[in-house]
Amino acid sequence: MKLKHKVLIYNFLSFAVLFVLFRYILYVTVTMNSLYLSAIAAISASFLAPKFAVTKIDGVEKIVMKWIFIKGFKIL
Repeated sequence: MKLKHKVLIYNFLSFAVLFVLFRYILYVTVTMNSLYLSAIAAISASFLAPKFAVTKIDGVEKIVMKWIFIKGFKIL
């Protein structure tokens, strides 16, 4: 599998897990229209989800991760 495909899957899974988690928590705690709950969950998940990318480091393609809770990039 190409690294670009792995990165796409990692980005989707990290967003999807956080979206479902936030959506459920908001559904249980807040009584609001479901469209608004989904929008709030999507914005929160896109902000808090780690971002993955493919970069060339020393001539070798590697997957790196950027997240708001860590400083700099983490090489996977």
